[in-house]
Amino acid sequence: MKLWKKLSVICVAALLVSTAISGTTVIYHSAVYNQEKTVENYEQQLRAAAYAVGRELEYEPLAGFGEATANAYYNYILKKFDTSMFILIKDGKVVCNLTPFLLTDPDSERWNTFESVIQKKGRQYVLAACRNVPVSGAGGYKLVLVRDISLLYEDMRRQAFFYVLVYLAMALAAVMLIFVMTKKTLAPLQELQHAAQDISGGMLSRRAAVTVRNEIGEVADAFNGMAGRIESQVEALSSESERRRQMLGSLTHEMKTPMTSIMGYADSLLHVNLSEEQKERALQYIYDECGRLGRVNSKLMSLMGMYDNDSICLEETSVEEVFKAVAALESTILNRKKMQLILSCQMGRRLLDRDLMISLLVNLIDNAVRACKEGDSIFLSARGDVIAVRDNGIGIPAQEIPRVTEAFYMVDKARSAKAGGNGLGLAICSRIAKLHGAQLRIESRIGEGTEVSVIFEKQRAV
Repeated sequence: MKLWKKLSVICVAALLVSTAISGTTVIYHSAVYNQEKTVENYEQQLRAAAYAVGRELEYEPLAGFGEATANAYYNYILKKFDTSMFILIKDGKVVCNLTPFLLTDPDSERWNTFESVIQKKGRQYVLAACRNVPVSGAGGYKLVLVRDISLLYEDMRRQAFFYVLVYLAMALAAVMLIFVMTKKTLAPLQELQHAAQDISGGMLSRRAAVTVRNEIGEVADAFNGMAGRIESQVEALSSESERRRQMLGSLTHEMKTPMTSIMGYADSLLHVNLSEEQKERALQYIYDECGRLGRVNSKLMSLMGMYDNDSICLEETSVEEVFKAVAALESTILNRKKMQLILSCQMGRRLLDRDLMISLLVNLIDNAVRACKEGDSIFLSARGDVIAVRDNGIGIPAQEIPRVTEAFYMVDKARSAKAGGNGLGLAICSRIAKLHGAQLRIESRIGEGTEVSVIFEKQRAV
């Protein structure tokens, strides 16, 4: 059973039980009250009539009257008060009966008490009460009141029946209203359920369209916020997964050519009779290709490690000392190429991860070396919030600049492979810059050279 139905049934049951109990209690106490007031009213009439009859009998002595005359006088007296509800008893005998009822036991001891009794005969209810008639010098008179009060009980039955009709009508209306209002109130929960089902089915952009401003609305807002975070995380994971898939695919492709060459030269060394010079060239090629594979593997692991762990150790570091460390690391390759690294540092100390920043600058300088010819100069500068590496090499086509930071992307694959490149350098640099909260900006012109700048946020300066 759905929640709104359960709540409706519970509310309806509680309402019906409470109203039934309260209504029955009110009807019962109302009936008791009406009965008590009716009996009290007739008892007052009986007391007044008994007193008046006693006065009449006291002032009109009946000692000299005959029985018929006395009975006529008794009838005369009682008719002054009521013609249909009094019976006069004298010495245990009925001397006057104006009621439609027959008193079969006028000498019974029960008429000595003044309590009222209500007798039921079929659907008829009869009230009977008795009082002594105060007559000075003459005892034995009792006045009995006998009254049909069936109309009182008929009224009570009509009231009870009317209450039942009203109760059933109101209960039916309440049931319908409770079911409608409960379903309407809990309708946002159904929307939440549908939204959750859609999201679990892959519709990550789905949101719960709930506009009510109550607890359910707060739950819906929290649900939508959670769904938004899940969507962002899934998109980020999907994007990261796609980047890694492409990276591994590129790595496989990148390794295929050198591995094929290594196997070919190794096979030649094993099965072909080569001269010493040919053997030396084959071994040198195998050595170079193995070194290239090692560099690719090392850089790939560095790049993947930086994706796995975004926490870096930022410390107050002298940018000038970082430049000196980079110059020392690059001195060998620069000397071999007869190139010069010109340093210009106008930046003091800054929050950096020293090792990562050295790696970034080394990669940028390696790219510059491959882009330049022997004897050229490479410029490494730091000014304001920018560290830049500039060369006068062959440059990068404008349409290729947006893609050069992708892993394994190379503008000129033949030239890059010949120069020992693998397309990972700028991808690593871009990632390191992001880990420092900086941006990597590349400006280049064909035949004029390239400048790669690392632009830091101002608040990271020390």
